[in-house]
Amino acid sequence: MPWISLLHRRDLLKVGSLGIAATLVPDDARADTVRRTSADSIIVLNMMGGVTHIDSFDAKPAAPEEIRGTNGTIQTAIPGVRFGEVMPRMAASTQHFCLLRSFSHDSNDHLLSQVYMLSGRKVTMAQLMTEPNIGSIVAHMHGSRAGFPGYIAVPGTTRPGPPPYALFIGGWLGRQYDPFCSGGRPRNDDFTARVAEADEDAFNQQGLQLPEGLDVRRLVGRQSLRERLDAAIAANEDTLAQQYRTAFDMLTRPNVRLAFDLNRETGGVRDAYGRTKIGQRCLLARRLVEAGARFVMVDYGYDPEYGNLWDNHNAPVQNHPKIVDIVKYPWHLAGVDRALAALLDDLHQRGMLDRTLVVFVTEFGRTPRINREGGRDHWGAAGSLFFAGGGVLGGQVIGATDRHAANPVTAPWGPADVAASIYHAIGIDPETTLYDRQRRPLPVLPAGRVIAGLFA
Repeated sequence: MPWISLLHRRDLLKVGSLGIAATLVPDDARADTVRRTSADSIIVLNMMGGVTHIDSFDAKPAAPEEIRGTNGTIQTAIPGVRFGEVMPRMAASTQHFCLLRSFSHDSNDHLLSQVYMLSGRKVTMAQLMTEPNIGSIVAHMHGSRAGFPGYIAVPGTTRPGPPPYALFIGGWLGRQYDPFCSGGRPRNDDFTARVAEADEDAFNQQGLQLPEGLDVRRLVGRQSLRERLDAAIAANEDTLAQQYRTAFDMLTRPNVRLAFDLNRETGGVRDAYGRTKIGQRCLLARRLVEAGARFVMVDYGYDPEYGNLWDNHNAPVQNHPKIVDIVKYPWHLAGVDRALAALLDDLHQRGMLDRTLVVFVTEFGRTPRINREGGRDHWGAAGSLFFAGGGVLGGQVIGATDRHAANPVTAPWGPADVAASIYHAIGIDPETTLYDRQRRPLPVLPAGRVIAGLFA
């Protein structure tokens, strides 16, 4: 493409990485399919790997020790409802959220369950990379806002496997509906990666970092460049051209760049969230939504430093502590408790929670019985999620499991129902017909119901 020569190729790669998954404003024709919403923004707290429900949100103090473990439980603000002892802040914040204890589906496979959770669509192994994420659908239907792509992942580097699978995708909608990934572990507070040139293809290369020698003033001043880019895009509908346009738009908007800079927060606020990866990622999600981002997913699983964060089988090759010990670590449940409670409280205090839907998801729970290595294995039959804000009726628990937290004793709700509930809050009709790249008609969501009693 001739317009690439307007900048050095390496500069375009650096800037272009910002838009590698950017989204575009939807066609005007889609306006009729979007109804009045209870939420303006969505934060999905995505804990890939399988969070242990019995050690967190569905404690069973009367169960035998081989089920409940050796840790204690804590009373929540809801009479008769107890959490694991490592969740004191969330236990005190139940007025802000609705806990779903009857999350259930029929798969114990990580990849199948994660794609099901991310898309609301039940898949086969052949469909792992074909179905669009919920965030991609939202981006397609609602478009970008305030200079932000319609779907942002923080940091978006989780790669389950082996081999590693990049499951944050636009699927049959096209790569322009992949999420924009902030990248990084993060090693830098402003979520810029600053990786070496040799590492440009690494997962953590994304960041709002201008190439050396190219500042915002020079970028804005290149009107002829923008005009030529726009002309090329008008004549060439390929995804790469669309990504570059959004990349330049992001770089020239101060509100976007500033939203990614955590150094602008006070030390007290950052301490409240916890000086951990999960804490600072949740804080970044709040900053992005506050600045106008529509859909932000906090990605916390399969960490390059900590390993498979939630997949706590405690097999010898994992080198994990026992489940009753690992949950106390600041990067495990104890740190998540602090970060999530701080996020909900912060959104509430800023008057943002009513219009921001917050959803905590994981692909499944873990076995009620602790295994002989001291861990818990995959358990699709039962798990716990929560919803907050965005029209959700807080201070309640939907569903219940049996005395060992093994199976729901009330109506089960699965990933498709979670997706239907998110679409309901953001004003998308699940029966809306979309078209893939071959112009084949497909529904927004082929199955799923809004979870009964979830919304006020």
